[in-house]
Amino acid sequence: MTPPLKPPSPQSLRERARLTLQYLKYLPRTFALVKESSRAFAAGMVALLIGQAALPAAIAWVGKLIVDAVVSSHSVAHVLRLVALEAGLMALSTAMSRGQSLLRDLMRASLGNHVNTLILEKAATLELRHFEDADFYDKMQNARREASIRPLSMSLETASLLQQMLILVSYAALLVRLSPWSVLLIVAASVPAFVAEARFSGESFRLNTWRAPEGRRQNYLEWILTRDSHVKEVKLFNLGPLVLQRYRALFEKFYAEDRSLALRKGAAGIALGLLSLAAFYGAYAFMAVRAAVGAITLGDLTLYLSVFRQGQTSIQSALASVGSLYEDGLFMSNLFAYLDIGTGGELPRRQPPLTAPHARSQEIEFRDVSFRYPGTEKWVLRGVTLKLAAGEKMALVGENGAGKSTLIKLLMRLYDPSDGAILYGGVDLRDMDARDLRDRIGVLFQDFVRYQWTARENVGVGWVPALDDRPRIERAVDEGGARTVIEQLPQKLETMLGGWFEEGHELSGGQWQKIALARAFMRDSEVLVLDEPTAALDAEAEHELFVRLQQLAAERTAILISHRFSTVRRADRIAVIREGRVEELGTHAELLAQNGRYAHLFRLQASGYVS
Repeated sequence: MTPPLKPPSPQSLRERARLTLQYLKYLPRTFALVKESSRAFAAGMVALLIGQAALPAAIAWVGKLIVDAVVSSHSVAHVLRLVALEAGLMALSTAMSRGQSLLRDLMRASLGNHVNTLILEKAATLELRHFEDADFYDKMQNARREASIRPLSMSLETASLLQQMLILVSYAALLVRLSPWSVLLIVAASVPAFVAEARFSGESFRLNTWRAPEGRRQNYLEWILTRDSHVKEVKLFNLGPLVLQRYRALFEKFYAEDRSLALRKGAAGIALGLLSLAAFYGAYAFMAVRAAVGAITLGDLTLYLSVFRQGQTSIQSALASVGSLYEDGLFMSNLFAYLDIGTGGELPRRQPPLTAPHARSQEIEFRDVSFRYPGTEKWVLRGVTLKLAAGEKMALVGENGAGKSTLIKLLMRLYDPSDGAILYGGVDLRDMDARDLRDRIGVLFQDFVRYQWTARENVGVGWVPALDDRPRIERAVDEGGARTVIEQLPQKLETMLGGWFEEGHELSGGQWQKIALARAFMRDSEVLVLDEPTAALDAEAEHELFVRLQQLAAERTAILISHRFSTVRRADRIAVIREGRVEELGTHAELLAQNGRYAHLFRLQASGYVS
């Protein structure tokens, strides 16, 4: 996959302002997220921010009164009262600041959980095509990266901006009576810092977005060295040095990019800090001279210095908030782009309800079906026409990549055909509710999942509504041939399986496969799909499985994908798939008589058993 190009970096202040305003369109949705997750906390935060906006100017004014009272030799009691007043205002400010910190922590936890839940909920609604698309993974990674904290940051920066503006209004009122031009000086000295902050924020965002594919590669390298599923080959092939070399190469590349950005940002910070300092001391010297000649009081000088310095800080804070809003908006655009991914419309048309304990069978027809994966030009299936009678057992055979598993994906509506149609009970799958369709199919995938849960849950998830139905789970265990596996476990069905968590009990490949097969029997399905169900089983277990399947699937339509012809020959009919087409179709005897590809593959495999 070709790495995406870096988005263009806006150069002019006007362009930066335009983009900042553009990203502010996400504020209403961001505030909605905050409201959904923690309305009371948000209201408390706003109240504290507004309350704190009035305190700095009041504290500065009381400080001026204290200095003037001392210089004018007012009574000690009067001076102490002013000191007590300032102490009270400082105590109130400290309490409000602590309250903000508390609410910020609570909101961060609440909002972070809410946003991550939204991301996971969205993932649960997406189709298989999204997860097999590298661009989608990049979009999801960009959405998850910092998305749990960015909504809070964007909300708080907006509130902080309003707070700083209120503070500046009160400061301006104090400064105007002493030196009107000071307000303009503060703004002029702070604007360069804002421009630099916005520029570096944008560069940081674009850098992280652009490196998403490589970041995914780095995560995969970590996975290779830290997962139990890879450790055997890592040790056998001595992959550690190779994987570490590639990991370090990516790290060094990322570090070089981050270092360059950090150095440039640091240099700009020093230069702009010196500019701000020069503005402050220039104003300081001017006002000190005025105080020396008696044009203003010592209290006025103290007030001026305090307000000028704090006003400068407030201006910088306000401009930094605008810069942060720009950066937050960039990240929020990723989050909302992910949440707005369309999943395609589905016309809900439900079939008659399932009947227990075994559902009735339905005819399945593939009518001139062709398919190619989104974004590719290669046809995986081309003109496939197959009809399975109700209750028929059909086997699909062919080389890897012939299209067998793709047919199953289409049957389950994980994808829709590019051309043609698939009918279930005479109804086009695209006219059926996808959830209703999938509830009618029991599947054992070749790459079945080994859940790091209890054995009961591993079986029960085959039909989540019956997850706590112990008799049904016991029945599925028996039907799937997993009873001997369960009986050997220390806590039977309540044994934690896998090695990821404490007290986990690892199983062999064949034992896992029996658990997965039991999972497929949890639902009273109309169709049973088995993709290489005997791949990890020995010959005796394979024979027992198919005797059981013939009994249990008697009233169900069944599709079997297998490379073992000893298994395939038991099917009612066999379809030979080659390069996305049905090359041969018939019973085992008919296909042998045709002496075509099936007969060739069967005899080739059978010869391996002849000494």
